[in-house]
Amino acid sequence: MNLLEGALGVKLFLRSHRGLTLTKAGVSLYNDAKYIIQYCRDSVTRAKNAMQEDDQIIRIGTSPMTPAQILVELWPKIHTLCPEVKFQLVPFENTLENAREILGNLGQNIDVVAGIFDETMLELRRCAGFEISRQPLCCAVSVHHPLASKNRLTVRDLYGQRLMLMHREWSRYVDKLRDDLWQNHPQVTIVDFDFYNVEVFKRCENGGDILLAVEAWENVRPLLRVIPAEWEHAIPYGLLHSPVPSKTVEKFLAAIQAALQD
Repeated sequence: MNLLEGALGVKLFLRSHRGLTLTKAGVSLYNDAKYIIQYCRDSVTRAKNAMQEDDQIIRIGTSPMTPAQILVELWPKIHTLCPEVKFQLVPFENTLENAREILGNLGQNIDVVAGIFDETMLELRRCAGFEISRQPLCCAVSVHHPLASKNRLTVRDLYGQRLMLMHREWSRYVDKLRDDLWQNHPQVTIVDFDFYNVEVFKRCENGGDILLAVEAWENVRPLLRVIPAEWEHAIPYGLLHSPVPSKTVEKFLAAIQAALQD
């Protein structure tokens, strides 16, 4: 550790009689190292995928926050409409760096990712969205939370609670809910955060806060419940893809559209 600090010229650890803790520089280096290691692992997966490249394969990126369940459910109808197209699931870690890299380069190593979106996010991530449904905005709570026994939440149930929302201007749909709460229900404390990832769900699970979520995330953490809320707020949910999709992706999206209308 001393050699590492000396080589980098940066203090990474705080030393005390209780042991070692990371400095801010240490935390930064640790997070970047995790990303680099994961990226290297993913590069091997991408290399293997390239060896099996087929114009009729749709590569679907999957993570806890971007599950492919909706496509699995639609697959029998999609397969009937375009039997030559095949699925290939490409797992990835849901980090801010990966979101920028993957969504900004859809069509290269991953063709589509399922998730929530709006116009602001699509412009920020330089991708396009194909809406499948509108997902009601729900509340995720720890199974040990007093509200976990309820099957549906009213806004008054949230009085005196801390509700975690993505920061303003991430989504106009979330901002609409935020403004509704601020104007009409100031008894709800709004807590901002920067990015949906597993750590945010762990924070909700262990800290007692309530997290704004959608039904598609009900299996992200085993000790969280996603509960519908009695408000009219919802957000588009569907597939993110390249602004200039390949012919196979266009065919795939057309098959999904037909399957949804069936």
